[in-house]
Amino acid sequence: MPPGWPDPMTLALHRISPQPDAAPDDRCAIIDIGSNSIRLVVYQNRSRVPATMFNEKVMAGLGRGLSERGRMSDAAMDVAVAGLKRFAALTRAMGISQVRTVATAAVREARNGPDFIARVFDECDLAIDLIDGEAEARAAAMGLVSGIPEADGVVGDLGGGSLELIRVRDGAMGNRISLPIGALRLDAVRKRDRRALAPFIAKALDKVKWADEGKGRPFYMVGGSWRALAQIHIWMTDHPLPIVHQYEMPAAAPAKLFRSLSHTELATLKQVPHLSTARLPTLPGAAMLLAAVVKKLGSSRVVASGFGLREGLLYADLPETERALDPLITAARAEGARQGRFAEHGDMLFAWMDPLFADEPAMVRRLRLAACLLSDIAWRAHPDFRAERGVDVALHGNWVAVTAAERAALAAALHHCFGGSPDAPVMAMLARLAPPALLAHARAWGLALRLGQRLTGGTAVALAASRLEREGGTLLLKLTASHGDLAGDAVQRRLKLLGNTLGLDAKIALVA
Repeated sequence: MPPGWPDPMTLALHRISPQPDAAPDDRCAIIDIGSNSIRLVVYQNRSRVPATMFNEKVMAGLGRGLSERGRMSDAAMDVAVAGLKRFAALTRAMGISQVRTVATAAVREARNGPDFIARVFDECDLAIDLIDGEAEARAAAMGLVSGIPEADGVVGDLGGGSLELIRVRDGAMGNRISLPIGALRLDAVRKRDRRALAPFIAKALDKVKWADEGKGRPFYMVGGSWRALAQIHIWMTDHPLPIVHQYEMPAAAPAKLFRSLSHTELATLKQVPHLSTARLPTLPGAAMLLAAVVKKLGSSRVVASGFGLREGLLYADLPETERALDPLITAARAEGARQGRFAEHGDMLFAWMDPLFADEPAMVRRLRLAACLLSDIAWRAHPDFRAERGVDVALHGNWVAVTAAERAALAAALHHCFGGSPDAPVMAMLARLAPPALLAHARAWGLALRLGQRLTGGTAVALAASRLEREGGTLLLKLTASHGDLAGDAVQRRLKLLGNTLGLDAKIALVA
């Protein structure tokens, strides 16, 4: 082996080792009793990116009419208790021992909140953890940060009974405030007198004394009603990727949405895919509030988050070392290990092609690592459909900490890795999501991955016996003389294609 080249045994990062008899059962569940909906989410484990095993909600409307009566209605509590009985039975049937039940604004503020908590304990055997406004804001902020770690702006978590605004930066929470202007309260004011809604919102937002901290920064919206607005905007603008998490809207979009909703029939909105029809009545008020908040803060743009209070509660319980992990890379590594054949190969391919992409910015480099970790996920698919499989996983996978443009780059890399044509129709769709330079860069990653996999057949030893380098205007594939037989026709063709993509001549060199 030439001096300075890594030993193949060192490069095999994840050697097969004896497995324990049984992994500990780390499944857990959170029951979130909100002012509008009650939701059960069962997670496979407590990890940096917890996988959801089960998710169900009940629209109980506990906060409906609360501001007028000061009490939750008997009918709403009956619906809530029936739903909670089902959720408790489901978690018992699933054998989930770790179940946390939390309640927010409606139960917190209602005069009969203590009676409801006692009833739930007696009839459902669930002990409710009543979260105050401060804890609710903190959990929402931590949930946002767990899904968008680089967030620097203001988070708004809109529930049925309240709105929490929180300044986040560098993973930490700054100023925060809880305002009694949830989606149900906005809807109640609008139904009494449409003209009263704007003054009602303005009066509440006047309490935000630190609004200038949001100027020129993104506003991150959390909560079911605001996610529904993102779904409607995706549908109205014919955006090619119907994924809400990290979907971005210009700062002017909420005001336009409010005007559109004011003149749109509910029957029309039912055409929006995956939109909860139970939320439709609250959406005009939610849109007016969103527009007012963005204007008050001077936000640069609006970013939707699929993560919120529940994810924040899980994230808060993680060790600091695990919180610091990149969620995209963590999830890609787990998916690659689950679907791929060679657990260590993604990391090795990343290091192997590094000399070709030495000038990449850190955020682009992490995308290339994700592509490498996912580069063997389609081997079980029919050869004619492997490229489609790669695109589907990249675009529609349950990833976080990744924008639509970055998903498109991953999709382009895997498309070319699995032999997809540069003229395939999907490339036109990807071009609507990402700039040409990023897609061209991703194509080079994909072709380098395709070369590396063909060269080595997935073996660590063969990859360690080669090196990919630039030398002037030449792309060099260096092979140790003892592994020269690896340089077959297929390898030479793929090397030439990669060289052409990079604007380089291609050459294989045998070294001692």
